[in-house]
Amino acid sequence: MEYSGSCLCKGITFKVTGDFESFYLCHCNYCRKDTGSAHAASLFSSTAQLEWTKTETEIKTYQPPESRHVKAFCANCGSALPNVQMDGKLLVVPAGCLDTKLEKRPDAHIFTANKACWDDALDDIKKFERLPK
Repeated sequence: MEYSGSCLCKGITFKVTGDFESFYLCHCNYCRKDTGSAHAASLFSSTAQLEWTKTETEIKTYQPPESRHVKAFCANCGSALPNVQMDGKLLVVPAGCLDTKLEKRPDAHIFTANKACWDDALDDIKKFERLPK
């Protein structure tokens, strides 16, 4: 499979060739903090290849001291981007930065012990297709 993706400002584009072995919704404190949301939605592959197809803006990375958490992002718009970890053995792709339709569904919620207290029974709240008036 081949996937394409980009950051919000389109200054960075990329292509991933291969399959994702897993798709996790991670509720750890690092993922909640770096997404500003209830969880990160990340795809993992030990075999897929990442190719940067446009890098008009700088790709920055940040790793909190003494952690395995890595965040790659566009220096211009701040959008999350793919990164390679574990000495090149693991590709991590934020699902939201893909432009190609993703057929794979999440495999699991992980680090649920760190789940936000407000992230519960969300199926019961109102839903709007657009910003409510």
